[in-house]
Amino acid sequence: MYYYEELTLREIGEVLGVTESRVSQLHTKAVLRLKTRLQGHLERAALER
Repeated sequence: MYYYEELTLREIGEVLGVTESRVSQLHTKAVLRLKTRLQGHLERAALER
């Protein structure tokens, strides 16, 4: 919603029925999970070279 629909964290919170702060927490957690998975994938790919 944040990236594809360009909604603000406040707008997303209204849609989901949570606070803007909670949306920020969830966003941060999701980004960190993606970074971790991507880093692992890149490390495995580098080892295969």
